[in-house]
Amino acid sequence: MAWIDSLFTRMHEVGASDLHMTSGRKPMLRVSGEMVTIDEAPLLKPEQMRQVLLEITPEINAAQFEQEKDTDFAYHLEGVARFRANLFEDHRGPGGVFRVIPEEILTAEQLGLPPAILEMCELHKGLVLVTGPTGSGKSTTLAAMVDHINRTRRDHIITIEDPIEFVHEDNQCLINQREVGGHTQSFKRALRAALREDPDIVLVGEMRDLETIEIAIETAETGHLVFGTLHTTTAPSTVDRIIDQFPADRQAQIRTMLSSSLKGVVAQTLCKKTEGGRVAALEVLVVNSAISNQIREGKTHQIPSMMQMGAREGMRLLNDSLFQLAQAGTISPKEALAKSVDKGAIRSLLEGAGFVLDGAAPVHELSTDSGASAPMGTEEPKSPLPSVPKPDEGASDDAFERFKQMRGR
Repeated sequence: MAWIDSLFTRMHEVGASDLHMTSGRKPMLRVSGEMVTIDEAPLLKPEQMRQVLLEITPEINAAQFEQEKDTDFAYHLEGVARFRANLFEDHRGPGGVFRVIPEEILTAEQLGLPPAILEMCELHKGLVLVTGPTGSGKSTTLAAMVDHINRTRRDHIITIEDPIEFVHEDNQCLINQREVGGHTQSFKRALRAALREDPDIVLVGEMRDLETIEIAIETAETGHLVFGTLHTTTAPSTVDRIIDQFPADRQAQIRTMLSSSLKGVVAQTLCKKTEGGRVAALEVLVVNSAISNQIREGKTHQIPSMMQMGAREGMRLLNDSLFQLAQAGTISPKEALAKSVDKGAIRSLLEGAGFVLDGAAPVHELSTDSGASAPMGTEEPKSPLPSVPKPDEGASDDAFERFKQMRGR
């Protein structure tokens, strides 16, 4: 058992989404969107941190980390969860961030995905994008959509990820999951190869460069259903982001291609719930003939007004989702205002409904007790964290080596 496994177990017990490891600092968890120190855990000197991190790092990633100073991989702790790992170097020394990937894939029904999103899963060709800031739950939503297809269709699905996060078992579909670095050199290389692998559906974990975006659009145009992600906050800005990736002399061509291939955009933002935890506010764009024309003619600034008129087709703006969540008491009005892109419009909606925004109470109070290691209300860990020599107590490297031997290294 690796030393860091105890911290992963602690994450699972308190429902944290991320573990942050920084040289010279105590480990920290992100719980309900806020950073919380694990007070009973020790400080690790840089050389100790390197050993703790490399203990669970695959050889190929360890070599990449030593050479390039950062690397990504997935780590599985049996009975707890999978974790997406990123190791890096900063001014303090080596560090790492670990995002929990639940072993059980949440279904579309459990996530409460609206019918318009499920209808996107029934398409047989076109491009569907799930967008949002880092850590907004894009992977969870995409996994639920793939799971829905896996239960309702008989198709061949290829996923290209960096790294593989949710592992899908074959149900009614055949699913091949490829990892960048381990199974292929790059997204664009795997995406080109996918065209020769008889896919019905291709999932691109991240459309991070112009060539990958171009191949994804071409793949959608050739009669395949393509799912992808981008780091944009709204559906209209997603269209602009794609087009702006291309040189000016090609943008007219890309507008035409995108107007025919893009079928839907789901833009999501995670919000703090009033009772703890987080919930996604969704903006949904369904590309109909009117919106297709707006994209082709370069009038993307008119898309939000078209979305307001497309409610019957399942379209909704982010402000509509935030307002509904605030009305239901799921999030506070202050949180709705903070997460909105169009703050003037959401303020008018909230104040018109009688909400008082100025001086609103904080959404989620954390314990200010210096001895607290998790938000109020979370249970204590079922097993104590292991201890290692603390640099501030003068622990030697020899003592750290003895500790590792005690752990069975």
